[in-house]
Amino acid sequence: MKERVYIAFGSNVGDRLGYIVRAVEELKALGRITGVSTVYESPAWGVKEQGDFLNGVLELYTNLQPEGLLSELKNIEKKLGRKERARWGPREIDLDIVFYGDLVYESDELTIPHRHMHERDFVLVPLIELAGDIKHPSLGVNLSKLLGWTELKLKPFACLL
Repeated sequence: MKERVYIAFGSNVGDRLGYIVRAVEELKALGRITGVSTVYESPAWGVKEQGDFLNGVLELYTNLQPEGLLSELKNIEKKLGRKERARWGPREIDLDIVFYGDLVYESDELTIPHRHMHERDFVLVPLIELAGDIKHPSLGVNLSKLLGWTELKLKPFACLL
């Protein structure tokens, strides 16, 4: 059975939008993409001494289980040229599982829902654009309420569709 998954994407190195477009094309092989948010530009989160990011979220229906999906996302990042750097440092492309249905899951490699998604305007705003009526599975709070607790620093940059 296909599961509805939300994947966040981001880039702040080189041709940022080009990396995102290529990542979305690669993600089509993992299932059916049914929505792609606006791409937003925002300052870096965590390590602030780096270039601004382009970020967004897409909705994907997939048969892959969470760990298998994570593995495929890492393969796409490598294929597109992501280099290993410090945590929260510059990235050619970054792909993260935000939600996997209403699953709450934690392993050494993966936490679902994404551990910091509720603190990040660049995840919440595009996620609300695609699925504003859903609740955070472990916090039990509507996404728009979470957005009210977050400082907004992003601005629309591009539309992919």
